[in-house]
Amino acid sequence: MMRPFLLFAAVAFVLGCGSHGTDEPLAELQTASNETPRSVEVPKEEGLRELIDRTLDFTQHGREMSLEDHAAWQLLHGVLAFGENFEILSAGQKVNAVDWVFDGKPMKGWTINATPQGLRAEIEAGKYGQGHDDQWMAILSQWNVPATRPIIVAGKEYSVQDLIDRTKYDCFEGKESSWTIIVLSKHLDPMDQTWVGTDKQEWSLERLVAMEAGAQYGDEEMAQDEIANSACGGMHRLIGLSIALNNYKAAHPGVELKGGWLAAQQRIDWAVAAARELQLPTGAFSIAFLFRSANSNNLDEHLAATGHTLEFLTFALSKKQLEEPWVQKAVVYMCNLLDRTKHLDLECGGLYHAVHGLVLYREKVFGPREGEPRPQGAGKLAGATTAAAN
Repeated sequence: MMRPFLLFAAVAFVLGCGSHGTDEPLAELQTASNETPRSVEVPKEEGLRELIDRTLDFTQHGREMSLEDHAAWQLLHGVLAFGENFEILSAGQKVNAVDWVFDGKPMKGWTINATPQGLRAEIEAGKYGQGHDDQWMAILSQWNVPATRPIIVAGKEYSVQDLIDRTKYDCFEGKESSWTIIVLSKHLDPMDQTWVGTDKQEWSLERLVAMEAGAQYGDEEMAQDEIANSACGGMHRLIGLSIALNNYKAAHPGVELKGGWLAAQQRIDWAVAAARELQLPTGAFSIAFLFRSANSNNLDEHLAATGHTLEFLTFALSKKQLEEPWVQKAVVYMCNLLDRTKHLDLECGGLYHAVHGLVLYREKVFGPREGEPRPQGAGKLAGATTAAAN
């Protein structure tokens, strides 16, 4: 039996991810209506694409973050959504966020240290720095930042490969590896290689995937419970499993799934079915994620829950599946929510995970936006992980 759902309230640091250029008063995040939620209307294909594009354009250009008011935790979430060209403000001037830190310039919470095993991105408490092992590298791995790219740390030149090397070394039994498997499934070549981790044990990507999928329990319900109780209702773990499995299938077309890979497939299939079953009539996904169907008057809770769940689905489903009405309703709901909150400072994590889901949906269903970088999901991750899409 799953443990009771624990509500996670995300708190914005310093400022939320704010909008600019408006004199409207800030509205309350609590909605006043207790009416029965109505089913959402989905526009025709061209209308849906235009709705997504308007939402993405405003979030990318109508909201601002700065080095003075924000830290790496917020700024790197912007990179997650919009890629290596994402711009932030420094003393009022636009600068490229990735270029800034790779050139060795200061950013609160971007703490990288050189070690004998490679570069280590440090975890920091609160909403300043990296919140999970390998989070920064996982963000960069979902875009077009190559392993050969130089990075300056303490005045000395290294490369992204040095971060990857440390990611491999830091493996140990029980480690939270949702972000680790994103990094290694992108950069390991060959993908089935083994190495020795900090615990002196032999590790492989498949072993990490099995650990994240809960294969060690040998029990489906216990494995599902483990996932559902992890970060953000299990969505980060499921995103990691989906990306890793997509990359594995791309490298091994037609392969029969076994071991950790089969366990990953089973968890993903369960989560997709649960998200659909628990979806609300409005198109929003449950604020209790995979535990039960649950609604709220708080838009911030819906931003986090529907945003993270939609992001997972864009990795887990094929183009055909993403065009099904239940997914389209979630896309429309998210666009409408972001339109209603244009004048609000929103919590950056929920905002940019939601927008990343919209970017990926736009890419997989309609193709890339003109003039924008393509997420890694457009190429290597173009497949789908659900059994129905195999």
